[in-house]
Amino acid sequence: MFGIGLPEVAVILVVALLVLGPQRLPEIARALGKGLAEFRRLTSDVNREISTARDIIEGEARQHERTRREDERRRQIAEAAERAMAARTAAGTDDVGGTAIATPSTLTMTAGEGAAPEDVGAAPALPSTAAATAPTATVAKAASAVEPPETA
Repeated sequence: MFGIGLPEVAVILVVALLVLGPQRLPEIARALGKGLAEFRRLTSDVNREISTARDIIEGEARQHERTRREDERRRQIAEAAERAMAARTAAGTDDVGGTAIATPSTLTMTAGEGAAPEDVGAAPALPSTAAATAPTATVAKAASAVEPPETA
């Protein structure tokens, strides 16, 4: 403690005995002991307060990190869902069960290949003989009726 060995402590006690005298030395030692005990108790309280504050701060930091990770995960899921929705829309399918969406390009392309408009679910049903020979202009006209007009 403080780099003081047994010989140094003995010298200090002998000097204190000579200076203070045999009557006052026990009183001084008792007061010094009480002062040291009070100092230790106070430092222990301060250390406990610091430890409690550190634990609270670390808990808040862990909770913040956990919340940040959950938010990041939700954001990634939302982005993946948006990308999947965009891919389905670009492919001409909706987001429920992969059924076809009627768009003018899919109607024209389908009718050009000889399929009936009712196969894509956009135009009213035509008789099967008429559907096989339906011109592309008729299908495009039906498709334009399905889409809302563009506003400038």
